[in-house]
Amino acid sequence: MSDASTTTQIDESLVRGDWEARLSSELESLEELAAEVDGEAQALLLLLRRLEELHRTIQDGAFRSSLPSDRGELFNLLKGMEKSGGWPYIPRLQLRTFMDLLQNDDDSAMAA
Repeated sequence: MSDASTTTQIDESLVRGDWEARLSSELESLEELAAEVDGEAQALLLLLRRLEELHRTIQDGAFRSSLPSDRGELFNLLKGMEKSGGWPYIPRLQLRTFMDLLQNDDDSAMAA
């Protein structure tokens, strides 16, 4: 394997993992920010509110628009989410119930 080939593979690996590295860095910054205001309830409350606002923005925007439109693909996504800990703010039991309802609906559609 040539040095150029090895460098290209490393570069591609870094690009694929870049968003995870960036996310980790941003999360570390937020943890440092929280540590700076440790004991200051108002500042920590502001941080939590802003994080919740960001969560809703991502959930209702980019995440929702990226969900699969095909029922089978959506069901597979939900199964994977259930295995990995569920959807943020939706307890596992509720997600499991939702998946069961989807499965029952698919079964009844096939029987018809």
